[in-house]
Formats: sequence, C-alpha cells, structure tokens
Amino acid sequence: MTPLAPLVTSFFRNHLAIEKGVSKNTIASYSYAFKFLCRYVSARLGKPPSQLSLEELDAPMVRDFLEHLERDCGNTPRTRNLRLTTIRSFMKYIEYEVPAALDQARSILAITNKRTNERLVNYLTREEMKAVLDAPDPASRSGIRDQAMLYLGFAAGLRVSELVRLRVDDVELDGPYPSILVHGKGRTQRRLPLWKEAARVLRAWLAVRGSTPAPEVFLNARGEALSCSGFSHIVRKHARSASEQCPSIAGKTVSPHVLRHTCAMISLQATRDIRKVALWLGHSSLKSTEIYLRADPTEKLEAIEKALPPDLRRGLFRVDDKLIAWLSGQKLCGVDPWPAPAESRPTRVDSG
Repeated sequence: MTPLAPLVTSFFRNHLAIEKGVSKNTIASYSYAFKFLCRYVSARLGKPPSQLSLEELDAPMVRDFLEHLERDCGNTPRTRNLRLTTIRSFMKYIEYEVPAALDQARSILAITNKRTNERLVNYLTREEMKAVLDAPDPASRSGIRDQAMLYLGFAAGLRVSELVRLRVDDVELDGPYPSILVHGKGRTQRRLPLWKEAARVLRAWLAVRGSTPAPEVFLNARGEALSCSGFSHIVRKHARSASEQCPSIAGKTVSPHVLRHTCAMISLQATRDIRKVALWLGHSSLKSTEIYLRADPTEKLEAIEKALPPDLRRGLFRVDDKLIAWLSGQKLCGVDPWPAPAESRPTRVDSG
C-alpha cells in the first residue's frame, strides 16, 4: 500500500509551487478540494486522513465523492467539475510519480465533466447599483471604506481577489489621469483609469486610513488586510440595507461578482464593443465575455430592428358550417346524431 499523505504533500510543495509555479489562489483552491476529499474518504473507510493509502482513492470512490458533493453538500455541477479538475491534476502527477498506479490514475482521468446549465449573468440596474453605493454611511470611517470598496469594485469591474489585494503603491491619484494597477489572474496586470467619483471616494478613504504596516489599501477593523469573505459580507450587508430603498434588490443575490457583472453590462451598453469590455475586465479570451452579449437585450433589439423579415402570404380563415363539419368529422352510422339545440334537448326528470 502506498501512503497518500506524502504524495499529496509533494504534489502541493514541489509540483504546484515549484515546478508549475501556480498562484497562491490556485493552491488554496486545490487544497480546499483535497480537504473535502480526504475527509469524505476518511469517513467512508473509518481511518484518519493521514493513514489513507493511494490505492483506496480509486475511481468508484471518486465518483461517490462527486455524487456526495451534489447530493449532500448542495454543490452545483459547475462546482463538482471544479473539484474533479483538482483530482485530475493530482492523478496526472501520480502517473509519473507512481507508475504502478497508472491504471488507477487513468480510470480516474476517464471520469467526464457533467454538463452545466448556461444561465444568464445576474447584474444590477443603474438604480439598484446606485442604491447599493449610497447604503454605507459616509460620516463614519467604516462607511467611507465600504463606499470606496463598493464603488471601486463596480467602476473597475474588479474580481474580489483583485480588490482585496490592491496595494497602496498600485494607486496613482496625483497625475492628470488617476488610475490603479490591477494584479489579475495568471500573474497578468492591467492599468485602469478611474472615474472622477471613484478617485474622490478613494482619496477620502486613504485620508482616514492612516499609516499601518499592511500594504493593502483596504483594511479590516484590526488594521489587517481585508479578506475575500470579509468583503462578501460587506456587500451582502449593504445590499440588504439598499433593498429598503430599492425593493427590486431583495429578489436578487448580490455578491462581489455581481458588481463586476454590472460594470460589464453597463460598459457593453455604452460602448457596443465586446473587445473593450474584455480588455477592461482582464479577460484573456473573448469567449469569457460572450456571456454578457446573451444577457444584454439591447443587442437583440438592434438585430431585430435592422433585420428585414420576409412578408408572408395572408388569407382569411372561415369556420366551416356546423352541418358540413359534422358530415366531415363524424361516422354516419347513427351513433352520433346531429346535436339538438340546447333549448330543445329533452331534460331528464327523476320521479319519486
């Protein structure tokens, strides 16, 4: 039996971090998936995770784990496929590290992704977005911070990881064109200009932020860098408050990524250029930006207005006479007689 723990440790420390040089976010996502996988296998076999063997992690066990995620944990097929991607990456590593487990690894690699529903993106209207931005109290320190975070996340279309990792050195407010340097996915960078209002609220926050050893722009109450979950909590809190002024928000799930979707939709409606939207959001492929074309109704309306529909031949439909319809549709065998008028039909009278 081959111990599983040393292989998992080597996979993260050597293969992912050193050989492939993946980002910290990728390692965190992979470790999160392995935590659930090891706990599930441990509960199934009744042994501690550190004592599991590679041979116990076979294809049937992986299939049961994926089914457990959907059935018991309530995960969507998209999340299920994401966990399967992590397991596949590990099995590709096992193919070279443990050649004796080649058949086992290939049987797991043969597990296919589950098809997912391509839903329309969830975004806010201008009125709803304004209500969320006005929810924080600008007279308090936390309100100034929250308003700057919400406005910057919306105006720049930032991912939550990009927003919480924004450093003070990445902000340029003194030049003629205020801008920020965004560190995106895959170690990519892009510099985005700021709206005047976004620059104003960002200056207001930096004025009350104070000096702190943390290099990040946005800090929590302890003076440390704000986490992704912390910003998600802030968004949900102010969305609930904004729903009192704008009731339509109550029917929507507002998350940090919804702010990004809202920025993309407003930019698409303003520019009519999907390439500019992809450049603003930091998408490496236009395929990722096409989801906004499907969600924008104005694009379809313009196509309808510009298209020339063919003319159809018109006619007048006449209903057949009742006698002709009866002669055409009934069997003339005396079983289905011609229906008598309602007023002349005999009525049944019960005696006694």
